[in-house]
Amino acid sequence: MNVTINQEGNKYNVILDGRVDTSNAAQFEQDLKPLMEASNAEIQIDCTGMTYTSSQGLRYFLMLQKHVMSHQGSLVLCNMQPQVKEVFDITGFSNIIKIV
Repeated sequence: MNVTINQEGNKYNVILDGRVDTSNAAQFEQDLKPLMEASNAEIQIDCTGMTYTSSQGLRYFLMLQKHVMSHQGSLVLCNMQPQVKEVFDITGFSNIIKIV
């Protein structure tokens, strides 16, 4: 999994590429750390290149959503692959996190 974060003020554009699974979950958590430390952040995550997420990945997305909500920010996931969107739908995460 490659994570690229571009920041302009309190706006973060994040690009994900690859799989989020048990083998790289710890690195994914570290990559998201700057987002978890931001207040009033507007975060947009481009999921075009994300091909898979395990329950570990879902856990980190949920943690990020909770942090963003508690710090008056916003989180949007966009350009999600159908197979990944299905995982978010089945687990109910698409009702918790805004996906466009």
